[in-house]
Amino acid sequence: MPATSFASSLKSAGLGLVLLLGMAASCKRDNTKNVTVSPASAAAAKTQLAILRDSVDVKWRNMVESDDQKLALTRLLLRELHGQPGRAEPQLKALEAANARLKARRYDQATMSNSALIDQYDTAQDSLLNALYPVAAPDGGAPTENARNFVEGIQQLDAGVVGFRVIYDDAAKRYNNYLQLHQTELQSLGGKYAEMKPLPLFTIGAK
Repeated sequence: MPATSFASSLKSAGLGLVLLLGMAASCKRDNTKNVTVSPASAAAAKTQLAILRDSVDVKWRNMVESDDQKLALTRLLLRELHGQPGRAEPQLKALEAANARLKARRYDQATMSNSALIDQYDTAQDSLLNALYPVAAPDGGAPTENARNFVEGIQQLDAGVVGFRVIYDDAAKRYNNYLQLHQTELQSLGGKYAEMKPLPLFTIGAK
């Protein structure tokens, strides 16, 4: 065999060997990909459920922080009104006491399953604000600039309550739907995952 032909054959064989090694490496990499966690596995379901629950909890904290701000502004407004002409001190003190009791009466993510507690809290806060506005700004005129700013801030926060509840419900529904869809995988984990229940919603009759 001529030297050139031999060299050509050797070169072709070497190229073929490189290609074979490359294919083998490729197959090995593909096999590595195949051992990643399946989206339908119990471990993956656990991870995704944790992500969805974190989202629910963030929405809840945002909602509670907004309500806390409303309670704080109400307290500041009442403090601002003390000593202002035409404001009865006993009435202001009664409103302060009512505002101070609200936080203890507020439902949480578990107790809100009793919709009566939500209604009771809303009614108590609405009654307080309805009694406060005429005292703070009779005929729409607040006695000081601070009082006016406090009233406007309370009203803005109060108007946002429904929006916060809709956002919370949306996140809770995603959590509940995932929990129901992957119930089998989660129950296989045992422990708390075998006993998880859907989160209650603000929406009446929602599933």
